Amino acid sequence: MHHCSICGHLVGIQKVSCPSCKVGFEGDFRLPRLARLDSAEQQLAEQFLLSGGNLKELAVALGTSYPTLRKRLDALTESLQRLRREDEAEADRMLDGVEAGQRRAEEAARLIREMSGGS
Repeated sequence: MHHCSICGHLVGIQKVSCPSCKVGFEGDFRLPRLARLDSAEQQLAEQFLLSGGNLKELAVALGTSYPTLRKRLDALTESLQRLRREDEAEADRMLDGVEAGQRRAEEAARLIREMSGGS
């Protein structure tokens, strides 16, 4: 679940844990962009990568025409570009918070890395 079933906003993550040693961490965590795509977009991205970027092979694997596939890939690209713009705006807000003394620089850096898919 990426969005709240009540209000539709993106859900946040406050706790993560290691399944091996059971150590837990609480705080404010961000999902990377690819994880914030809807499930259909995630599946398309996965299939695209598994096909080696070969659109003819991908169209056959998905049982769709090339023009339909092209439209789906264009929509996926638009979604990723939108998420990137949102992340850049959020990063700017976080940095403003650091400058204003409302947020620690280390926390802002971690959150920005998480949004971008880094660790």
